[in-house]
Amino acid sequence: MNSDNKAILLAANDAVTEGDNEGFLSFCTEDLKYEFVGDQTLQGKDAVREYMKSAYVEPPEFDVEHLIAEGDFLTAIGKISMKDESGKKIDYSYCDVWRFRDGKMAELKAFVIEI
Repeated sequence: MNSDNKAILLAANDAVTEGDNEGFLSFCTEDLKYEFVGDQTLQGKDAVREYMKSAYVEPPEFDVEHLIAEGDFLTAIGKISMKDESGKKIDYSYCDVWRFRDGKMAELKAFVIEI
């Protein structure tokens, strides 16, 4: 199951980098929970869909450095680059802790720091 979760997350990330937010969301449960630690929590696919429309002016670029799996959890450590509303590219380091349920991404706890 751990290798399946890794493949699912990498495929979901690929969809995002191709600008396919709906493709990404197809890998997620309907009651998806997105927690950006210290910032905001989104509940459900519709909330995440709206966030993605505004946050991803252009598709982000991911550099996944490590994937660490344990049971239903998968931790991704890496860097993400995306443009803000003015078109300025901003680089971040991140640690995403995903919980999977029935082969889908159900919950995210994201630690993101601008570098």
